[in-house]
Amino acid sequence: MLIPPNILRPLNLFHPSILTARERERMAASGTAQEKNKGIQKAIFAVAIIICIGYAFIWVMLPTKLYRESWLPKIRAQTNSTYFGTQGATMLLYTFPVLLVAALGCVYLHVGRNSSHSSTYKGDEKKQGLSEWKRPVIVKVLGIVSWIELAFLVMFIALLVWSFSNYLSVSFATITPKSTGKRGEKVWQAKLEAVGLRLGLVGNICLSLLFFPVTRGSSVLPLFGLTSEASVKYHIWLGHITMALFTAHGLCYIIFWTATHHISQMLEWANADISNLAGEISLAAGLGMWATTFPSIRRKMFELFFYTHYLYILFVIFFVFHVGISYSCIMLPGFYLFLVDRYLRFLQSRKHVRLVSARLLPCETIELNFSKSQGLMYTPTSIMFVNVPGISKLQWHPFTITSSSSLEAKQVSVMIKGDGSWSKKLYQILSSSNSPDRLDVSVEGPYGPASTHFLRHDLLVMVSGGSGITPFFSIIRELMHKSQSSESKIPQVVLISVFKNSSDLTMLDLILPISGAQSEVSKLRIQMEAYVTREKQPPALENKKKNVQIKWFKSNHADQPMTPILGQNNWLWLGAIISSSFILFLILLGLITGYHIYPINQKTDNNYPYWKKAVFFMLFICICIVITATAGFLWNKRNINAKEAKQIQNIAGASPNFQWSYNAEREMESLPQQWLAQHTNVHYGQRPDLKRMLFEHKEESVGVLVCGPKKLRHDVANICASDSSANLHFESISFSW
Repeated sequence: MLIPPNILRPLNLFHPSILTARERERMAASGTAQEKNKGIQKAIFAVAIIICIGYAFIWVMLPTKLYRESWLPKIRAQTNSTYFGTQGATMLLYTFPVLLVAALGCVYLHVGRNSSHSSTYKGDEKKQGLSEWKRPVIVKVLGIVSWIELAFLVMFIALLVWSFSNYLSVSFATITPKSTGKRGEKVWQAKLEAVGLRLGLVGNICLSLLFFPVTRGSSVLPLFGLTSEASVKYHIWLGHITMALFTAHGLCYIIFWTATHHISQMLEWANADISNLAGEISLAAGLGMWATTFPSIRRKMFELFFYTHYLYILFVIFFVFHVGISYSCIMLPGFYLFLVDRYLRFLQSRKHVRLVSARLLPCETIELNFSKSQGLMYTPTSIMFVNVPGISKLQWHPFTITSSSSLEAKQVSVMIKGDGSWSKKLYQILSSSNSPDRLDVSVEGPYGPASTHFLRHDLLVMVSGGSGITPFFSIIRELMHKSQSSESKIPQVVLISVFKNSSDLTMLDLILPISGAQSEVSKLRIQMEAYVTREKQPPALENKKKNVQIKWFKSNHADQPMTPILGQNNWLWLGAIISSSFILFLILLGLITGYHIYPINQKTDNNYPYWKKAVFFMLFICICIVITATAGFLWNKRNINAKEAKQIQNIAGASPNFQWSYNAEREMESLPQQWLAQHTNVHYGQRPDLKRMLFEHKEESVGVLVCGPKKLRHDVANICASDSSANLHFESISFSW
């Protein structure tokens, strides 16, 4: 039988004999454009690195006498204008460089996203050379820490020690019995006050970096290969150090005031100086947050931890009142980017998304499938935050995306394991006999790495414990898609999953999309080893017949598919929002300073009250962010393709039956289920010998990904940190903060 060439071509798209001259020309042009984009990215990255080095150099020089007595007066003389006042120098040195890096990062990510998909996943020799620096060196105490993380941590601690020691050496040199006698103080009391002040100055270094790791839609983190969920541990480290330094700062002053009989200064709110009362309110809010962050409290009372963290609003507001506008500009850039991200998330969360279906597993696990526009792209291991108002209007929970935007163009899926009260309540609602035919759901995200590098390995070994298998579903589905169309060599996959009970084995059903993906599974080389630790033999036949239930939801005109919050060019729009909002802020600040504050200072002997300046300062920031972000959001919302925005995914009639069990003599319902059963070995009553299983692979490059309980992650990290594991490239995916 003759088959037309136009039918054969999609089956072997990249064979040279089939490609037409126009197609070869198009591929060559695509390769040229890709190389050009890489060159632009390298140039942007180089500029960003130079700015960051200069920014770090300012922090190193800040506590020195040279900076304070020579450099700073000259800078202030050039920047202390009628329109920006004393904060002009601070914004120039600390705020502008960081916001410039953020804007450059947006351009960098936009150019990278416009490159071909293969470039996003192909290996990079330079990144391969950094693999030794990414090997784990510390597994306990601080968690899993790589060499590069340890190096930066040591440099950061050295900066804190350097700053504190220099501040003290400069201040102690001026403290003598003669100087303290004039103020009626003792030498130790004056030194205690100096120590307290310098502890606050050093704490501000940590505060300046505190909000970067929790800015989910940040352009700074992915510029340097980081993600917000993986950077949460940096936020935890910085938070502990910040609060320890600020608490010591407050205690030193309380002791000083008590010793000098000036305890009444605790209630002082100065108009033109440091406001003590505002600082104490800020510290109290910080202590309220800090007290609930320790694991023993956070895990047992997560809602208390969640709600008390909103005290950051009071913490920041009264911090600005405490130190004034000029000094607040030092910590402004990180918080400014956080505010932009937080408001965009607020805009996204206002709409309800279309929930298409849910797969209910016997192990109290749910897969929620949402409708999305084809323009919404994300990388494997991405996460998104889900809110179900019917359970709680305030609680947002992060879940790993199990789908692949390449394989499933109109759908995005997340898996939810019933471990907490919120997830158990959701399972009860959906599994009940009178479950609703529609559910109000809002989302934020997706958030994930700007690129992934799974294709650079010869073999991928994924080790999971329980629901830790979730991020690997998106990787496997992405590889399913790549195995059908990519020129790149697809690595072999070994999935090692550890479960407590045999009912948890049904999680493996979610490897396959709800559509079945019959054409995508055949070429993927995968072997799955599942271990059931609490059962020594397969369950009885009657217990095997628990089915995976599929629930389909009705559509509603109020529900919309998930779409990019700022459209297809979201990174460019984010850069425009950051830049334009800051420019608008400078205009408003210049107007209020030049035409209101400056004339008052000229007419009266008293300076304009610090707290009033702070109110204008914070109000203008919020107004500028709201105006520019809302404009960008509404513009892109208007321009979203009506067909994509209103699409209704009518797949209810194609609901596949996923009823099957492991190592059971039952008829497979379809090819994907047969394929899944044939590639899965189940071991009862034992745990995997991870050391043997990892060391038996002798491929040149073996990517080892682990997600699950802390002990499992630590065990795999210890194996990959040994001297005999040079070919093992470790990566931990953790969402348990």
